[in-house]
Amino acid sequence: MIVFLTKKGLSDEKVLVLNASFYPLGVSSWKKGVLLVWKKKAEIIEYNGHFLREDIRLPCVIRLNRNIFLPYKEVALTRKNVIARDQNTCQYCGKKSSNLTVDHVIPKSRGGELVWENVVAACQSCNLKKGNRTPDEANMKLLRPPRKPKVPSNFLEVIRCAKNQYQEWLKYIPKKYFS
Repeated sequence: MIVFLTKKGLSDEKVLVLNASFYPLGVSSWKKGVLLVWKKKAEIIEYNGHFLREDIRLPCVIRLNRNIFLPYKEVALTRKNVIARDQNTCQYCGKKSSNLTVDHVIPKSRGGELVWENVVAACQSCNLKKGNRTPDEANMKLLRPPRKPKVPSNFLEVIRCAKNQYQEWLKYIPKKYFS
């Protein structure tokens, strides 16, 4: 099946960029992916069935011709990363949403710190219900205890994209990052 994408449809397309050793480096826009292939700095490993023009297939996965060294960087504690860690799911009621807040399990006013192990994604109604109390005091249970992500920072978007819309990427991501 050939799918031609309009300019609007193309804006969301992503490309998984692999090192020469097939280790995932990160996610790129389709434009950068096509440019790297055109400049012969990368080769196309997989297509996803989308076409820019009749003669130009959009890559889904590309592999760089040379290895790039990326130092391990821990994941920054940001609202976006907390929600990504919790897979866009309220950790109290289990509702998936794109409009989540970040809740301190032990409220800041009670000495709760801004650390990975004390923050969770929560829907607005659960966050209001819990208020300035601990989950036990509010008679609310966490779906799972919060923890610091084990993945390097460049992997969060790779894993999120792979789980949500790019299933063909999963075979390139080390299994240890799925827990």
